[in-house]
Amino acid sequence: MAKTLAQFTITPDGEGDYTLHLEDEDGETLEFLASYEQLDLIVEAIEEQLDSDEEDILAVDEDEDEDEEE
Repeated sequence: MAKTLAQFTITPDGEGDYTLHLEDEDGETLEFLASYEQLDLIVEAIEEQLDSDEEDILAVDEDEDEDEEE
C-alpha cells in the first residue's frame, strides 16, 4: 500500500551530492543520497507528468466553469 508524502527536504552535502529526506504521514523518514544529475532527472520526470496531466486538469476546470455559467 502506498504511503502519503507529508513533507520532504533536500540538503546538499557540500561534496556535490544531496540527501533527500521523504517523510510519510506517520512520521517515518527515508533518506536517499542523490547526485545532481539524479535530482535533475527526478525534476524532469515530475515536469513531464504534470505537463501531461495539465490538459486533463484544465479540461475539468473548464467543464466546471461552464456549469457555473449556466
